[in-house]
Order: sequence, then structure tokens, then C-alpha cells
Amino acid sequence: MRINKKLIIIILLIVFIFLIQFESNVMELNEITVKSNDLPYEFDGTKIAVIGDFHYGEFCSEDEVEDAVELANSQNPDMIVLVGDYVTDNPDDLEVCFNQLSKLEAPLGVYAIAGNHDPFKETKYHILNSGIENLNNDYFTITKGNSKIYIGGSSNPSIYCPFVNGDKYNVVNKSDFVILSYHNPNNFPRLNNSNVDLILTGHNHGGQVNFFGYSPMVAYAIDKKQYLSGLFEDYDSQMVVTNGIGKSKLPIRFMARPQVTIVTLEREISY
Repeated sequence: MRINKKLIIIILLIVFIFLIQFESNVMELNEITVKSNDLPYEFDGTKIAVIGDFHYGEFCSEDEVEDAVELANSQNPDMIVLVGDYVTDNPDDLEVCFNQLSKLEAPLGVYAIAGNHDPFKETKYHILNSGIENLNNDYFTITKGNSKIYIGGSSNPSIYCPFVNGDKYNVVNKSDFVILSYHNPNNFPRLNNSNVDLILTGHNHGGQVNFFGYSPMVAYAIDKKQYLSGLFEDYDSQMVVTNGIGKSKLPIRFMARPQVTIVTLEREISY
């Protein structure tokens, strides 16, 4: 039987186009468990929704931002952390995006940092004006019962990063449970993470175009790795990278669906 090569190419092309459309437009929920023996008993089972990289106004509509907000709220998270890139450089797009993000709800707070494409001054204004906690170059203490954990964030970790460098480095003890958020996961191998239990990031869009763990669109970190998506355990800490919601440079995603990430904290008992 002769194989019609043209027909096979056409079929493969149709399948590829279908996958790109599906991957670009169908949002997923990614559930990750992070274990730590520093986590207080009162925070065992705490759920954190991690969302970012909307790039509203480029290839992301207001409906997509709204869908992400609704999906996150439907999971009843205890905390929500927004990891930046709400727009692509245009400050005029921030208002519409944050009108939707202001609808996020979590009893232990909604926190946000800026990404590399966010106009910093205007982004900080919209974060605060939306009732969201500004995590840029700052930290908060979160209490439950008689226990507490810390969450901090940085807009530029190479200059200042709570718990890692700067004048707030001595706030926490080694035994405290500490969450740190910055936008770009390539900072992971560059920083001293010894006081940090969990790092929350985005930036890489899951690769956006992901060929089984490799993306031609993502820069390598100094350790020659691409931190595309999911949980990474190294450098005295754990890091979660979310795929984000929108797209940048190209209006497509491939094997890197838009994503709301739910991180569940679990106390690990040492014997």
C-alpha cells in the first residue's frame, strides 16, 4: 500500500493547529504539594493560588483575566500570590486588568509583585488601589492561632530581596516558614535561599512553546537549566513556577496551557 505523504503532512498540520488552539485557550488547574518541617501545624493544608503573566492587552482579553479570577476563587484558596506581568509595558492596560484582579478573595490575603513588563510606579498604584497587598520589596507576617509564617517579595532580586539580602535579612530565623515571590525563576540559582522555604515565580509561560521540557523562547539560567513549569527542589529551597495566563511575542501556546497553580502546604514530620 502506497503512503500518501501529502495527506500525512496535511493531517499532521491539522492536528498541530488544533493542539495550538486548544493549548492556547483552555485553562488548566495545576495542583502542587509542598512539604516542609518548618511549617507550623496551624498552617498544614494551607492553599495558595499562584497566578501571573496575563500580558493583558497583548494577546490576553479581559474575559481571560476574568476566567482566571473565577477559577482561582472557585478553589477557595487561603492565600493568593500574583507573580507579575499583568500587562506588556503599556500602563493604560493596567486599569482593566486590575478591575478583574480586585475580585480575588482569600482570607489570609492577596499579594502581588511586579514583573519585568509592568510599569513599576503605575503597577504599584493599581495593586494598592485594588485592595491587594503590595509585596514589592516588602514582607508581611501572616498569623493563624499562635503561629506565624512570612511572605516577602522583590521586583528586582539582584538589588534587594527580603530574607535574602538587604536590611530585612535578619527578620526571620532558620526555623521559620518563609515564602518569597519574585517574577523570574532564573534568579533561583543566583540567590542565597537558606532562609527561604518556598519561592513563587512565573515569567517563562511554561515555555509557551514547549517541546517536552525544552523551549526555544526561554533563556537558560546560570546553572544551564530552563525553569519552565512546576516544582523544583534545589539550592536549599523549593520553587514553584506557574505557566501564567497570557502569551507574549507569539499568539500561541504549545504544550504549555494557561494555568492557575494551587500550592498546598503540608507539614513534613521529621523522625
